[in-house]
Amino acid sequence: MSPVNLLGPPPVSLPEDPAAADLAAGVPAIDVARSYPASCLVWAVLAEQALDAGQDVTGYAYARVGYHRGLDVLRRHGWKGAGPVPWATENNRGFLRALSALGQAAALIEETDEVTRVRAFLLDADPEIPAELLP
Repeated sequence: MSPVNLLGPPPVSLPEDPAAADLAAGVPAIDVARSYPASCLVWAVLAEQALDAGQDVTGYAYARVGYHRGLDVLRRHGWKGAGPVPWATENNRGFLRALSALGQAAALIEETDEVTRVRAFLLDADPEIPAELLP
């Protein structure tokens, strides 16, 4: 019989994102999105690029897609709607980056309720998340 975790659900460790290799090889994110539309990492990268270019609404849209793609993969890997999604696990970073970009974009368009929800989600996922990812 396996031990019971009395402190809550176990941390989720996502599989490697299929877009990661192409992005690392320098393939433009827009092209990678066409090849891997279910990747939360590629949508996070597109959101970050849009936000860096001052395109807040476009960044918000890309981040929203990445967030929802990430929720899909989290649920497929045992996440029940709450619990740890550690930043230290490299494969979790695409989702966490998409979530962070969503919060940053929401702040830019002054959607304050969304900023509050995203911040709480990030801290619930990993209380030690890098401060620069918090909106």
